[in-house]
Amino acid sequence: MSESKKIEKITGIKGMNDILPEQSAIWELFENTVQSVLKSYGFAQMRTPIVESTHLFARGIGAVTDIVEKEMYSFEDSMNGDKLTLRPENTAGIVRAAIEHNITYEGPKRVWYQGPMFRHERPQRGRYRQFHQVGAEALGFAGPDSDAELIVMCQRLWDDLGLKNIRLELNSIGDAHERQQHRAELIAYLEQHKDVLDAEAQRRLYSNPLRILDTKTPAMQEIVNQAPKLLDFLGEESRAHFEGLQAILRHNSIPFTINPRLVRGLDYYNRTVFEWVTDELGAQGTVCGGGRYDSLFTIFGGKPTPACGFAMGVERLIELMKLNGDTGATNQCDVYMVHQGEQAQMQAFVLAERLRDAGMDVVLHCASAAGIGSFKSQMKKADASGASYAVIIGEDEASKDLVSIKAMREEAENNQTTLPFLEAVDFILDAIAGHHDDHAHCDNPNHIHNHH
Repeated sequence: MSESKKIEKITGIKGMNDILPEQSAIWELFENTVQSVLKSYGFAQMRTPIVESTHLFARGIGAVTDIVEKEMYSFEDSMNGDKLTLRPENTAGIVRAAIEHNITYEGPKRVWYQGPMFRHERPQRGRYRQFHQVGAEALGFAGPDSDAELIVMCQRLWDDLGLKNIRLELNSIGDAHERQQHRAELIAYLEQHKDVLDAEAQRRLYSNPLRILDTKTPAMQEIVNQAPKLLDFLGEESRAHFEGLQAILRHNSIPFTINPRLVRGLDYYNRTVFEWVTDELGAQGTVCGGGRYDSLFTIFGGKPTPACGFAMGVERLIELMKLNGDTGATNQCDVYMVHQGEQAQMQAFVLAERLRDAGMDVVLHCASAAGIGSFKSQMKKADASGASYAVIIGEDEASKDLVSIKAMREEAENNQTTLPFLEAVDFILDAIAGHHDDHAHCDNPNHIHNHH
């Protein structure tokens, strides 16, 4: 008989990662915290498709940006020939949807989003081909107070997540006519130092010279430091906007530094740009970036609508949370149901549902490939689950309509009680409520249930 052919395993795509059950707790902690903070500022969630027209990003982000030139996952729809792209960022999609559905027609809107983005780049720490972002967009707000609110909101999120070593860098890149004046002088200046520019800078000299200021090439640092600064070209309105933002941040005790070389990588920004930066993640130090994009609505064919927003890299912030010692781990359940025998199993199902009705998380022991397992092996599973209580129903208990309840986190000898089936729910509720009052039910303060 011929040897059966070995079936080749299919693995995931490089730079697109699985988040396994043991890793998801810290993601859930992050997402729940984000949702809570954004809601407290009046932001409503908005969900857009992960696939958009390629033209949307080329027009919005800018045809001569790294993202459009090198990093987008674009393809042709085999059904109708449409050119489509997996979203590399989500502001363009939010603005497209806002125009399409007239969501700013009756007044400004605060919206936020979360989800995967896609860029074809070399995977490295905290930087992946499928990565996740949380972003907020304030649509229809013109003043520096809106820019400030976004920044204050970020600071609250860092505080709520316990992240300390993140600093704020600010700049203003003015309005289009101010950038044009600066651009002309910047090109003239850089032309005088062409011999020092690397190949990338020479390529960008006439298409996107602002990005040269963001270079990481050591040999170019001195040239870039001496280059004309955009801040010196700001007109009265742009300067007043920037000073108004700084005044609100100072009044709210938000420390910042002005970084005149900060330009952000997307063409649609104007006036305020900002980044939150850390030194704890190596070269990939930016964890959140944003700014104002007052022209994007008109670029996409909508009515003139001022707007500002930010996007944060979820993977990088979760890396920081881990460095901070946070795991997000919660107990798997409040109660673990242990049972042996057919009648006991039936009783366990009924009691598990009643406990869930009362607001508890319950894991019911189910058979594996090896069978249901002994009481001893089931109790080991109950202990590993982090449950506060194991409810034990054997054949003897089932025949007498009794259950045994064992307190799993108490060392005392009298930590097991046997009582009638109908009294079990109230007994466990009272016991858990008592432990909550003593702050002793659960090591993790995020694991709180509304039992009553």
